[in-house]
Amino acid sequence: MTDAFGAGPVRLACGSGLSTPQEDMDLSRAALTALGDGADGLLRIHRPRPTAAFSRRDSLAPDFPDASAAAAGHGFAPVIRPAGGRLAAYHREALVLDMTGPHPSPHDGHRARFAAAATALADGLRTLGVDARPGAVPGEYCPGEFSVNARGATKLIGTAQRLTRHGYLFSVVVLVGDPEPVRAVLAAAYPLLGLEWDPATVGAVADEVPGVTVAEVADALVPRLLHLVDATHG
Repeated sequence: MTDAFGAGPVRLACGSGLSTPQEDMDLSRAALTALGDGADGLLRIHRPRPTAAFSRRDSLAPDFPDASAAAAGHGFAPVIRPAGGRLAAYHREALVLDMTGPHPSPHDGHRARFAAAATALADGLRTLGVDARPGAVPGEYCPGEFSVNARGATKLIGTAQRLTRHGYLFSVVVLVGDPEPVRAVLAAAYPLLGLEWDPATVGAVADEVPGVTVAEVADALVPRLLHLVDATHG
């Protein structure tokens, strides 16, 4: 258990796979809001439908409507995500882990939360045979100091947070396979947001471990996230 993630408890819930991208965002917002009413934390695990997850900052860009339309044109539903960062895109060959947790001083543990999660997630990928390392790679999409990369070359995992008075939402996106559609939609939308990036930085776990499945990645990562808090399964 780490102080940055609080003392829990955090319940484990698996998505049905039937939710829309907007419903996924609404569920995360609702779980975060519920912390103010004394609700337990929640780790929601799901394989998303094709999603273009814009941040609130992205939505303020002058050409955001065009970027949103470009994403939709590639088959990725545009939504505004509750956590920070910049546009991230993902699809059925991705794993999304959205964890909300109560915390008495969520802002105080902001960086420590990122660092602890990056270490845990990289450790999990290494058990699958990935040369996984915490840290950003130059030119990556949705850049973050606490991304997880492969070989120092491609981004595999992005993390983001949103904080309230009562706790945090910590969101993890792991691209497991089929990176090309993600590369294509970002190539269409990023210039419209005025963002520079290198398409070669888009990686997937299956690039490093051919044949790996989303379920296998979940089995490697979820216990490590739950270990960061006092977790109960429900």
